[in-house]
Amino acid sequence: MGDSFCPECKRATEVVFDHSAGDTVCSECGLVLEAHSIDETSEWRTFANKSGDNDPVRVGGPSNPLLADGGLSTVISRPNGGSGDYLSSSLGRWQNRGSNPDRSLIQAFKAIATMSDRLGLVATIKDRANEIYKKVEDQKPLRGRNQDAILAACLYIACRQEDKPRTVKEICSVANGATKKEIGRAKEYIVKQLEVEMGQSMEMGTIHAGDFLRRFCSHLGMSNQAVKAAHEAVQKSEELDIRRSPISIAAAIIYMITQLSEDKKLLKGADVSLATGVAEGTIRNSYKDLYPHAARLIPSWYAKEEDLKNLCSP
Repeated sequence: MGDSFCPECKRATEVVFDHSAGDTVCSECGLVLEAHSIDETSEWRTFANKSGDNDPVRVGGPSNPLLADGGLSTVISRPNGGSGDYLSSSLGRWQNRGSNPDRSLIQAFKAIATMSDRLGLVATIKDRANEIYKKVEDQKPLRGRNQDAILAACLYIACRQEDKPRTVKEICSVANGATKKEIGRAKEYIVKQLEVEMGQSMEMGTIHAGDFLRRFCSHLGMSNQAVKAAHEAVQKSEELDIRRSPISIAAAIIYMITQLSEDKKLLKGADVSLATGVAEGTIRNSYKDLYPHAARLIPSWYAKEEDLKNLCSP
């Protein structure tokens, strides 16, 4: 009930809301003041076993086309409103004994989702990793292989294909004990299997030093001006014939930029190595290759030519 102006009664009268029809009706003359109104209240109802349980959940998760049943299978709930173990019921025990062809896939997808969340990856990368694992699992069973390494390799390949690459060390840090060598072998195995399925070489995407730069700079807490200068230097480095990995080039440029920074805190090679995952020796070797081109790499607005003399000699 509420008050609203009625043009028939020519005054404010009490109105009645007919929720089934969506009409607002004057209680005195019966005039429909508003028809087909939208109900903006909560659309869910509580379907709990106990009236004291206000859990609004009444639907399952989203459908998953990678599963045989689309992820819409029914699970028998726990007895007594969730206070006990559902396996204590006879129906729960029989359901647990039943063969679920998607059980291994569901566990694998959960592991990929956990690794993605720990790395802060977007949902599209997680979905791509799920697709890659499903293709490999359908083509040839993965029994006897390191499951953690296979899942980590799927995530690594998905990051490459979505142009959001992560280093093997970053993937290894969330891979539940799988080593870099095991992940590398698993990646080669997956690529080989998918190339056999497609009948052509698999596109992995090209890695550039700029793909890692902003993340590394964020780990080191660099200023916006330093990050911008490092980004421009990385772009110019692609014009040079520096035969180093993109990750080591990014680390060396960050080390070079921090030496020219106005901040009094000077980052050492060990700090850059810790943030980037690149060994100090590798950073020094890459820095040695980039040092002769410092005047070309470092933007003039960030450091003048005389400032470049402050760079450490390799």
